[in-house]
Amino acid sequence: MTGRYKLHGRKGTGSAAPEAAFAEAGVDIDLIDVPFDRAEAERAGYLAINPRGQVPALVLPDGTAIAEATAILLHVADAFPAAGLAPPPGSFARAHHDRWLLFLQANIYEGELRHYYPDRYTADPACADAVERAAEEYVKRHYELYEATLGDTPFACCDRLSMLDIYLWMLTQWVEADWLADHCPKIKRLSDRVAQRPLIAPVHRAHFG
Repeated sequence: MTGRYKLHGRKGTGSAAPEAAFAEAGVDIDLIDVPFDRAEAERAGYLAINPRGQVPALVLPDGTAIAEATAILLHVADAFPAAGLAPPPGSFARAHHDRWLLFLQANIYEGELRHYYPDRYTADPACADAVERAAEEYVKRHYELYEATLGDTPFACCDRLSMLDIYLWMLTQWVEADWLADHCPKIKRLSDRVAQRPLIAPVHRAHFG
C-alpha cells in the first residue's frame, strides 16, 4: 500500500469509533474535519468522497474511499489482524460479532439519527416531535434487547476488546447515561471500560469531553 489512511469526520459523530479502532490497532492516520454545513462540505470537496455528505468516510491508501462506520471498522479489523479487534473471518465467533455489529448499526445508530434529526424523516414539520419520541423509544427498546444477550464477561462477544465493543461505546455517548445505567447496566459497564482504555481515552475526550 502507498500513502496513509485519511479519516474524514467530525467531533461527536460516527467517526469516533473508527478513530478509536485505528488507535487500538496502532495505526497512524490523517484526521480531516468535515464542515457540518452541506454547502461548505461540498466546497471542501467532501461530497466527491461521500455524495451523501454523512460522516465518516475513509480514504484508503490506494486513493479509493469507503463510507459507513461499520464497514470501516471491519476493514480495519481485517487489514490489521495482529491487533485482534475481531474474530478471524469465517469463524463462528466472527459471524456473531458481525451480526450484532450490524444490529447496532441498523437499529440504534439509525434510530439515533431519527431521534436527533426528526425533521429529516418526515415531509410534515408538524410530525417531527412524534418522529423524535418514537425514535427514542425504538432506540431504548433495542438497547434492552441487546442487554439481554450479554453475559458477565468484560467484553461483548470475545475474550478481548473487539470492534463490537468500540462501536457500542460510541453509541452509548448519545443516550442518557442514567437511563443506560438503570436499564442496561452491562452495556454501561462495558462502555465505561472501553472509554477508559489508554489508547481510546484521548479519543473519548476529544469527541465527548
